[in-house]
Amino acid sequence: MSVTGLIFGLGNPGQRYERTRHNLGFMLADRIVSEAPDASVKSRGELHHIWCVNESVTGKSWLVVKPQTYMNLSGESVARVLRRHPVPLDRVLILHDELDLPWGRFRFKAGGGTAGHNGLKSIAHYLGSRDFLRLRMGIDRPPPRWEVTNYVLSKIPPDEEASLSSFLDLAARAVHHFCRHGLDSAMQEFHPLT
Repeated sequence: MSVTGLIFGLGNPGQRYERTRHNLGFMLADRIVSEAPDASVKSRGELHHIWCVNESVTGKSWLVVKPQTYMNLSGESVARVLRRHPVPLDRVLILHDELDLPWGRFRFKAGGGTAGHNGLKSIAHYLGSRDFLRLRMGIDRPPPRWEVTNYVLSKIPPDEEASLSSFLDLAARAVHHFCRHGLDSAMQEFHPLT
């Protein structure tokens, strides 16, 4: 099977981390797979869970991956999948939570720093490059006197949970658009909407 690109949703496995801010990448990966009419399970191993999503419009196949290594070791899974399915880094999209964006906003980004995000640090370390693409999903900054670690690992509160489904729907549409039309088109089409 020829793979066009790879989408990695970052998060932590296990019930304890479900519905936490840090698991937005997992949630979006699940949404992308659930909305793809012909998604199929490719692998469910210790290091990662992988689905194949075939874009019926373009005929392109993308792998959607949820690393099972925990956030801080995401790079191990990303590097292993890339060795098995080598694609250029401009066709590797990382879905992750972002403190520097307000809740409900998202932005595509090509390369750049890690902004202290341990999952991104791990990926950059294992790949030896920061030139991969990202979809940064805003979770906002923690309130005063709240440690970042506790904040990102806390459950999404009811007021944010109310808008989560529409947030994920729009972000999933943006990722599907990216797969069909590329980064620039996705940025032009979806950045003004959030």
